Amino acid sequence: MSDPLRPRASLRTAVVWEVLQDALERRVKATGRDALDVLDTGGGSGNFAVPVARLGHRVTVVDPSPNALFALERRAAEAGVADRVRGVQGDAHGLFDVVERGAYDAVLCHGVLEYVDDAAEGIRNVVAALRSEGVLSLLAAGLGGAVLARALAGHFKEAKQALEDPNGRWGTGDPVPRRFTAEQLTELVEGAGLEVGAVHGVRVFADLVPGVLVDTEPGALEALLKLEEAAAELPAFHSVATQLHVLGETRGTVEA
Repeated sequence: MSDPLRPRASLRTAVVWEVLQDALERRVKATGRDALDVLDTGGGSGNFAVPVARLGHRVTVVDPSPNALFALERRAAEAGVADRVRGVQGDAHGLFDVVERGAYDAVLCHGVLEYVDDAAEGIRNVVAALRSEGVLSLLAAGLGGAVLARALAGHFKEAKQALEDPNGRWGTGDPVPRRFTAEQLTELVEGAGLEVGAVHGVRVFADLVPGVLVDTEPGALEALLKLEEAAAELPAFHSVATQLHVLGETRGTVEA
């Protein structure tokens, strides 16, 4: 995944970025502070952290990979936000070995839940990092998108395997340990004590359309992006999205 501000990458990130940016703007208005404290768990090289820092917020990235954190440092410096981005080595399981509980206005948990041993515990951990009023941006692999992709590639047995497997895996060669339905993700978020503010399907069409068509057909990229945005909020398309995004909010935030 690339910087969400770059046009080609926007097919994969635009929906998430739009929802996240809006949530951060609402937090700024509610708190009266221009700079929020944001935690990006599994944030890697800063695909979202650096753009968030560009908005003026302070971002702490927790990632197990030293190489990713090195790339984060370089990217933050190139973007002129090195003073607002901090990278620390760690993971969701031992999150509070490296960051403080209840210290963040927003937590990003993108592409993490698929890899933790206990998804419910992973969500509870990241939620515990939020202040009494805060938001969680959760992005995880969608089950339906994987089933559809395998079927369209002619791998019908693998598609059926993914559909029936408890973790949504299509076989031993599947690089993703776990996939989710929208219902499973909302249950996890609510089980951690948050209200679900919104659910969006991400990459509903982008992974199914030939790249050469998007890159060479005049206006195709913009048209596909608009289609993705239009379909993202419709529940009918959540079941076939490659990824699912859930915005969770603390009950105090919702009531406010």
